Amino acid sequence: MAASIMPKAALADAGFAAWLASFRTRAASSGIPANTLRALEKVRFLPEVVRSDKAPAETSRSLGDYLASAASPQRIKGGQVVMARYPTLLGRIEKHFEVPREIIVAIWGMESSYGAVRGSAPVLSTLASLAYDGRRRNLFEEELLAALHILASGDTSLSRLNGSYAGAMGHTQFMPSSFLRHAVDFNRDGRRDIWADDPTDALASTAAYLRAKGWHEGQPWAYEVQLPKGFDLARTGRVHTRRQRDWAQLGVTHASGEKLSGSAFGALILPAGPTGPVFMIFDNFHVLKTYNYADSYVIGVGHLSDRLAGRGPIRAKFPGDPWGMTTAERQELQSRLNALGFKAGRPDGVIGEKGRAAIRSYQTARGVPVTGVPSRDLLAGLR
Repeated sequence: MAASIMPKAALADAGFAAWLASFRTRAASSGIPANTLRALEKVRFLPEVVRSDKAPAETSRSLGDYLASAASPQRIKGGQVVMARYPTLLGRIEKHFEVPREIIVAIWGMESSYGAVRGSAPVLSTLASLAYDGRRRNLFEEELLAALHILASGDTSLSRLNGSYAGAMGHTQFMPSSFLRHAVDFNRDGRRDIWADDPTDALASTAAYLRAKGWHEGQPWAYEVQLPKGFDLARTGRVHTRRQRDWAQLGVTHASGEKLSGSAFGALILPAGPTGPVFMIFDNFHVLKTYNYADSYVIGVGHLSDRLAGRGPIRAKFPGDPWGMTTAERQELQSRLNALGFKAGRPDGVIGEKGRAAIRSYQTARGVPVTGVPSRDLLAGLR
C-alpha cells in the first residue's frame, strides 16, 4: 500500500518504531546496560497520552474554586488522618530535612490524595509517546532516559514503573530526573521506593527535594495580609520585596489586623486582584514553585499545610471579576500582550505574576508609568 494512503495509525506506528530504534541507539551510547534496554521492547505508542498533552486546557477554575478543592474538608480530614497514622515517621523526616511535616503531607494530598491515586500508566510508554509526538520532545526524551537509569539502578522493576499520563510517579509524583537527583532510601531497605504502599521513601524524598531547592527552616511560605486604603498597587508583585517591618510602615497588616514585624524579606501578590486575598510571600514560596510552577498550586499546597497546622481559612472573599474585568476582557488582554511578544501566559483569564510581569514589560517598552496592574484602560490602549 502506498504511504500516501496508509491509515494514520499505521503511519504513526511506523514512525514511532523508527524513532524508538533511534532512541535505543542513543540510550545505549549513554551507558544504559543491554539488559535494561530490553525493557524498550515492551514500549508502545499511547495516542491517548499525546491527546491529553496537546488538548487545550479546559476553562480554568477560579482561584477560589481551586482552593476550595485543594483544602476541602475531605482533604483536610485525610491529611489529619495520615498525620495521626505516621507521627514518628513524619517527625523523623521533619527533623532530618528541616521541612515541616504539614508541607510534606500537603504535597502528598495534592499529588495523589495521600497515595490513593498514584497513576497506573506505564512510564516508559508514556514518556516515549510524549518524546515522539509531544509539545516538549527534548524534555521527555531526557525523562525517558532517566527512567531507564532508574530501572538499571534496581530501585524498582518494569512492572511497577507506573505513573501519570505525564510520567510523574509515586505518592508525590516525582518525574524520573527529579527521582535520580533527589530520591532517598529513608527506610534503608536498599531501594529508593516511591511506588510502594509504604510512603516512607516518597515522603522523605519530597523533603530532600525541598531542602535541596533551598527550603528555609522556620520561615513561612506566605501569609494573608491586608492593604491600607489607597495603597499603591505598583508596589505589589513578587519583584518588589521589603522587610516585613518596612511593609508595616506602609500600613500593611496581617489579615487579622495584627501589626507586621520581623526582618525577613517578603513580597505582596494579588492572585485574585486587589479586592481578593492578598498574600505576603517569602523565599519558601519560590521553593514550592520548583515543584509545580503554577501560583495556584503553590497557594493550594501552602493553604492546605496551614489548615493541617491548625490555622484558619482565608479571610478575604474571592471577587467574581478579578481586577474589575470580565473573564473575556482578561483573556483578551493576555492575547493582545502575547501577540505583541510580551509573554502573558495562556489566555485563560487568570492574570497572575506572569501576566503582571508582561504588563510591566509592556509599560516599560511604551515609556509609561510601570504598575503591572491589569485594567480596562490598559486593554483599551492595546486595542
